[in-house]
Amino acid sequence: MIDMKDAYKLVIDNSLELEIESVPLREAAGRFLSGPVVSPIDSPPFDKSAMDGYAVTVGDETSQSAGFAILETVAAGEVPSKKLVPGSCIKIMTGAMLPENAGKVIRVEYTDESDGVMRVTAPEPYENIIRRGENLKAGDEFIQVKRLGPGDIGSLAASGIHRVNVRRRLRVGIITTGSELREPGEPLGPGEIYNSSGIQLSTQIAAAGALPVKYGIVPDDADEHAEAVKTGIKECDLLLMTGGVSKGDFDYVPDTLREAGVEIVFHGVKVKPGRPTLFGRRLSAGDRDNTFIFGLPGNPVSTYILFEVLVKAFIYRLNGLTYRLPVMQGRLASEIRRRDTERMEFRPVKLTGTEVDVHGVEAVAVRTIEPVRYMGSAHLNALVEADGIVVLEPGLDRIEEGVLIDVRLI
Repeated sequence: MIDMKDAYKLVIDNSLELEIESVPLREAAGRFLSGPVVSPIDSPPFDKSAMDGYAVTVGDETSQSAGFAILETVAAGEVPSKKLVPGSCIKIMTGAMLPENAGKVIRVEYTDESDGVMRVTAPEPYENIIRRGENLKAGDEFIQVKRLGPGDIGSLAASGIHRVNVRRRLRVGIITTGSELREPGEPLGPGEIYNSSGIQLSTQIAAAGALPVKYGIVPDDADEHAEAVKTGIKECDLLLMTGGVSKGDFDYVPDTLREAGVEIVFHGVKVKPGRPTLFGRRLSAGDRDNTFIFGLPGNPVSTYILFEVLVKAFIYRLNGLTYRLPVMQGRLASEIRRRDTERMEFRPVKLTGTEVDVHGVEAVAVRTIEPVRYMGSAHLNALVEADGIVVLEPGLDRIEEGVLIDVRLI
């Protein structure tokens, strides 16, 4: 067995970056950019009004107590046809293009209008003008390598970009092993349980920006394992297998992988849950034919947590990014104890409230962290309550009540 930190390093060091493809912007949400994006235009591309109001020349709003003659009204999308002169104004809508000599926009709330004349009723303290190129200038890098979200898509569209270069969508196969498994909706016989890990992994894969490929339940039969692995290696970039990785009489996964030409990088990690975890690779002369394999324990909590802390990091690395679970600090509401201290252990916890922690003259809000009821790696319902996990390092037998701890959010 190897330490969890060594397992993580081996996984990351064995990754290869996916190929690049161009996709329409409308299909780019959730995809991974392959490189920084440069704006092709100034943003905004012209001086525009930040408010509904009246455009005047610089300093003119304080000198015309008699009022300003309204030359025209300009809506968003229209081009001003008049030039401002002292004593005049142009009524303008938010986002509309300003005349070249506009120095300020007086908000409509600070004015009265009647008979084609605007009068100022209160001083306007701000310019209320968004200058050309104020947000971005043509040639600026404005989105770095990342996974694209809705805000990124909007920003790209605002710059007139209609296609982006992204990493090819990763195909992740799911092989769930176990003769005792049945799909939800089917009747259970004696000794049978429902397949939760396969469906759970499918949603985790999709949430990580990859494409899940489902191969269903494979019974505990060496020949059927071999056939499923052969198909998965042929069709997928990454193959996830649940169950069958321990040392029982029906745990065929390690031997099946070796027979399929898979090099086992490691098998067995000093982590709880997840000790039997396996990672392998099958490399070929063509980059598109490489396949990586994770063998995950059959218990669903193990599968879920190992995906979040290890497999997801691998998926992001294939897409050119580094991923670690986001971390929040909080105060532990009750003690966490354990007997076996040999392995790193992940325990599910929930965020239950906020307290005010006073440091000198500053008051800092600190979340309260409470362990959830957890009966081990088969207790999937514990994840329903959990907001994150805490890490107990090897050799640590307890975390005392009241201490500040880091929580990895899941």
